[in-house]
Amino acid sequence: MQTFRFTAVENANAKEPVVAVAPESETSAYYGRNVFNRAAMRRYLSEETRRSIYETVERGATLDRNVANHVAEGMKRWAMDLGATHYTHWFQPLTGGTAEKHDSFADPRGHGESLEKFEGKLLFQQEPDASSFPSGGLRNTFEARGYTAWDPSSPAFVIGDTLCIPTVFVSYTGEALDYKTPLLKSDSAVTKAAREVLEYFGEGDEVIHSYLGWEQEYFLVDKDLYMQRPDLVLTDRTLIGHDSARNQQLDDHYFAAIPPRVLEFMKDLEFEAYKLGIPVKTRHNEVAPNQFEIAPVYEAANLAIDHNLLLMSIMKNVAEKHGFEVLLHEKPFAGINGSGKHCNWSLGTESGIGLMSPGKTDEENLRFLCFMANTLKAVYDNNALLKATVLNATNAHRLGANEAPPAIISSFLGKQVSDAFAQLLASKDMVKITGKKGYSLGIPQIPELLVDNTDRNRTSPFAFTGNRFEFRAVGSSANCSGPITVLNTILAYQLEQFKKAVDRKIKSGIPVMQAVLDETRDTFRACQNICFDGNGYSDEWKAEAQKRGLDCESSVPLTYDAFTSKQTLKVFEETKVMTEVELDSRKEVFWEIYCKKMAIEGKVLSDLTTNHVIPVAIRYQNILLDNVRNLKDIYGDKDFRKMAASQMDLIKCISEDISAAESLVDELDALDAKLSNEEEGRAAAILYHDKMAPMLEEIRSHVDSLEMMVDDQMWPLPKYRELLFIH
Repeated sequence: MQTFRFTAVENANAKEPVVAVAPESETSAYYGRNVFNRAAMRRYLSEETRRSIYETVERGATLDRNVANHVAEGMKRWAMDLGATHYTHWFQPLTGGTAEKHDSFADPRGHGESLEKFEGKLLFQQEPDASSFPSGGLRNTFEARGYTAWDPSSPAFVIGDTLCIPTVFVSYTGEALDYKTPLLKSDSAVTKAAREVLEYFGEGDEVIHSYLGWEQEYFLVDKDLYMQRPDLVLTDRTLIGHDSARNQQLDDHYFAAIPPRVLEFMKDLEFEAYKLGIPVKTRHNEVAPNQFEIAPVYEAANLAIDHNLLLMSIMKNVAEKHGFEVLLHEKPFAGINGSGKHCNWSLGTESGIGLMSPGKTDEENLRFLCFMANTLKAVYDNNALLKATVLNATNAHRLGANEAPPAIISSFLGKQVSDAFAQLLASKDMVKITGKKGYSLGIPQIPELLVDNTDRNRTSPFAFTGNRFEFRAVGSSANCSGPITVLNTILAYQLEQFKKAVDRKIKSGIPVMQAVLDETRDTFRACQNICFDGNGYSDEWKAEAQKRGLDCESSVPLTYDAFTSKQTLKVFEETKVMTEVELDSRKEVFWEIYCKKMAIEGKVLSDLTTNHVIPVAIRYQNILLDNVRNLKDIYGDKDFRKMAASQMDLIKCISEDISAAESLVDELDALDAKLSNEEEGRAAAILYHDKMAPMLEEIRSHVDSLEMMVDDQMWPLPKYRELLFIH
């Protein structure tokens, strides 16, 4: 086995960059080439058909089924011109990834003939088997029927030989079995609620969307090294592995020059993304060794999420070409930074008004404070639910450590916005919000720097960053739909409550703008406890958060109770985003996924310890024993103990770690068998969290100790220094 490790290291070190070749000299020449966008529609659809689709996308109008055949025919001709031979409804089941079933355009007619066929009914609706996807009890195994339905607001695209059509996925009885259905409902709910509030400002006709700009962090590991780590292959993280002497402590990887092999991978990834209309903009080294980031400009949330899921899939394929494996796990390596997916979320209008951006007039600034206060109130009232959308078996390793925010939801506002709200609380009049200020560095050739209206707080889970909120607690492997659906929904509900309160004030004779101002003040006063600009890692904050009534639960299984709390049920039922049955099903799905991931990790660690580590440790121990015996033969009893003391201590330490690891693995296997056969749902998840998770860490400590004692030439698995510093 040790030969395989060093062969993998040798192969990894010998690899040269695979040069990425741009499809065209200018990005604009091929951007969106594989997307059925407006340019493609102008070529393949009639003006009347295009108008129907535009109305659906821009105004949320229901698409007339009568135009379906026209759209399907045009889409088919476009896809076939790009080399497509198949089509699929591309959807987002509750696994967290995407799913697809390919069907051929070929329609055999007998007599040895075939036609290419794709009708409107196949575009609009299809029927995958719903029984094999997670449903949380919504569907029994024998109840297999489910439906996918076309989402016209996210354009179709071609990958390889397949036309991919973004769709929702629902059960035979209409319940959501996916992430996209609630997301679209939440966007409609927050759009409606925001538009009603904007009527106070004379802007009720504006088309509003929730917007999202995600920041995708990831690790790259050489493929040969990756294949020698069963834990990475099967669980996406290293279950064992001692710290590298050097990791990220020098802060020299962040924003450093991108390694040549990695840079060619990034170029290739960008080329593929641009073909699919994914507006990636930024690439750079992240903090940890072999950790990187890619980020786009913001888009409407629904499209941005589809693009993120698509990019995560493309990353795997492109990495294969360059001899890498992409790790999207939130904490693939212990002791260094994990990976997140910061979600920069906001509301805005198609005409360019940012509802979370300060304005130039008192009325614009009142609008800003109004939406800010309502967002903060929504987060305050539903902080436990918001945490439940991001906390899972993988992200739990990341939150609260190495620059990730803690598992307590709070919001950073920054001095300028905090001061504005403080003035609002102390006055009955509108407050002034100043624009950007500047300062000089005192260097003649460098111009004045403009200062943003907030600093950045890296420990805040939900930080205001000038014109949006950055939800930093989202994990790198996550489907952003979960947290964005909740943010949209809780804000929609809060805006509805705000409007009712304002209307009551107006009815009592208070002028409109004064009523809005007064209710904004009252709204912020009621949620001040969610605001925290200090160090979120400190023990003092944890104690303070409890005093403030914020949810401080850190057990993953217990956080999922928030999905069916009275507050959650009220919010989701009144906004009509999800029913109690749908919310309950998600809770059950998340418990089930947690249990399965923990069970897999337990089995993999048991195998690694028993079949990979302990045999090597015993082999090395035997070498030491032989050497000790030889020393005794040479030196005799008089000098033997002095000469062999350190080796005898080492033999003892190895024996103790082997014995402890073997005993713990036996306990682990017994616990896994018990949980698999006797428990399920919430009870099982709690036991996996409370019993198995600590056991995994304890076994790891003994294995990592053995790694530091066993001869490096004998150790079978690639070490952290090799996984993290070979690129």
